[in-house]
This record gives sequence, C-alpha cells and structure tokens, in this order.
Amino acid sequence: MTTAFFTDERCFWHGGGNYAFTLKTGGLVQPGAGLPESPETKRRLKNLLEVTGLAREMAIHSAPEASREELLRVHPASYLDAFAAASEAGGGELGLRAPFGPGGYGIAALSAGLATGALRAVLEGRAENAYALSRPPGHHCLPDWPNGFCLLNNIGVAIRAAQGAGLARRIAVVDWDVHHGNGTEAVFWTDPEVLTISLHQERNYPLDTGGQEARGAGKGFGFNINIPLPPGTGHASYLEAMERIVLPALHRFHPEAIVVACGFDASAVDPLGRMLATAETFRAMTRQLREAAEALCGGRLVLVHEGGYSEAHVPFCGHAVLEELTGSAIRAPDPLGETLAARQPGPEWQAHVSAHIDRLVAYFL
Repeated sequence: MTTAFFTDERCFWHGGGNYAFTLKTGGLVQPGAGLPESPETKRRLKNLLEVTGLAREMAIHSAPEASREELLRVHPASYLDAFAAASEAGGGELGLRAPFGPGGYGIAALSAGLATGALRAVLEGRAENAYALSRPPGHHCLPDWPNGFCLLNNIGVAIRAAQGAGLARRIAVVDWDVHHGNGTEAVFWTDPEVLTISLHQERNYPLDTGGQEARGAGKGFGFNINIPLPPGTGHASYLEAMERIVLPALHRFHPEAIVVACGFDASAVDPLGRMLATAETFRAMTRQLREAAEALCGGRLVLVHEGGYSEAHVPFCGHAVLEELTGSAIRAPDPLGETLAARQPGPEWQAHVSAHIDRLVAYFL
C-alpha cells in the first residue's frame, strides 16, 4: 500500500496582495516581498521530492474543490457568500492577515478539497497514509472569521466530510504548527468525537488563545488539549511532550484515524517561530504518530500542510516527514542539520522545559 500525495499547481497561485512581512504596506511601511505565506516553501518541497525521486514512490493526486455542501458543514452560508462575492470582485480581506486575490475562493476550496481527498483515500483503504500539500493553510480559520493566512478550515472540512459520508466518527487531530490551532479548536469545541491537540509556542499567534485551561465545552469538555511550550523548546523537549502528553491522549481516545496539522514553522530558522526544531524533529514526531496509528487505527494517518515560512528549510523538513511516511530509503540530508543540532538547548534548559511538561501532565490527568 502506498503513500498518497495530494497537490495541485493552482494552490501555488494564491496571492495575498501588497504586504511587507505581516504588515500592510503604506505610510512608513515600504512595499516588500509580500506575506511570509508564499507559494515558494510548498513549491520547493514538491520540487525536492521530484529531484530526489521520492515523488515517484508515492501516488500523486489532485482532488476536486470542496463542495458547498462540504464547506457548509463547517462554515456558515453568510461567510461563504461574502468570501465568494469578494473573490469575484477581485479579492480583499475579510478577517485578520488572510488576504486573497481574484479567484481566492476557488483556490481555498481546492485546498480544502486536497485535505478532504487525502483523508477519504486513507479511510476508504486506497492508501495507507497520505499527505495533502494544501495552500492556503487552514488551522486558524474560525467558522465565520478567517485569520492568520487561513481562509477555510481545511482539516475541519475534511473531517466533517468524512463523518458525513459515514467513513469514520472518532478522529484525532494533532497540530504541531508553531502557532495555536485556534480555528480547528473552535470547529470541534463541543464535539466529543474529535480530539484536538495543539503543541505550539506559547503566546505566539493568536496572542489570546492556546492556554492549557481551554479544554472544550459541553460534551466536548476534555477533548481539546493545548500544550503551550516556551520559546527555545528544542528537539528533545518536543519529543518529550509528544511521548508524555500527546501519545497517552491518543491511546485514551482510540481514534479511527489521526490527522496532523503539519506546520514546519517550529523550525529553528523559521521567521515566525522560535522553537529550535530540526528536520529530525519532524521526522521523529512523524514516526511517533505513525507507530501510534499502527497500534490504534490500522495505520490511518493523514498529514495536512499548514505553516512554515523558511524557503530553504521547509523542503528538507517536509522531505524528512515523507521519508518516514513512505518508509523510503531515499534521503535528502538537511544542509542545516549539523548547525541546528549544535544550537540545541543545554541540559539546564531541557530540565526547565521538562518541569513545565511535568505541570502539564499533572494538569491533564
């Protein structure tokens, strides 16, 4: 059984307009190169897969745009109508730092469609696991308010579509993007059949969400787990948080499938994060979840691309993840690997983060 890889050139054509980093240009803000969420990180990952030959070991697919019916399972008609109208009128911005150009609605629906297609392929048994190179990303998008480069909640749409089709009910989401997955949290806030777990840099983005006390509500209480980690957490402590909090939560929940919000912005050289993760960090976390999926749900594991803004490093982080997913012998050695290993935190800082993880473990018991 193969790894399915979902991608579409049209997703690389999404544009956000005239920004300099995350600032709108004008006044004293000189026009710049645009938003950090550019097509290049994703396109370079796809290119690297083709150059190394790893792409030939996967089943490459596109997928149709998510249908209006599928989108309505997550987003209200009023939001979809406003988004579509603005898209047809040339683009704009309906929320915070989530601008789009002409045709943005269709591209965002395609991005959600890639995630939906990837999850469906795994649940229907056509692939052992899958990766969706979705763009624009989705984990910040609330049902009625886009933000943080996210216009539709890709993972939310994919899960609700799978549930609606009767393919699965109990699904777990593990979000290792450096930013809190506030949108996915909101979609499933009261749902006991979807476990949402977010590991993220504390008080990065959004500034007012992601605390450990946010556990869900109603029947969904206890099915949302936030793991805020301090800047500079590093490789070893990421794996410790996975081992001590994420994996036990998955085993308690016993999902039918695991979906990963796969952001690479915890990379040590990412401009929007300060977490010191390496390509080997992402490889190791993928291995942890692959083994958990094999033990819990027949190996059904789907990764959906989210953030990651280092054009040089994202391709190597993504390649490491896909090496692990496919079990391939092909390697793309990280040219920054030796340097980033030398920059990892020392034992005193690791002990400090371990004590922080101790407190989180005690809190969630």
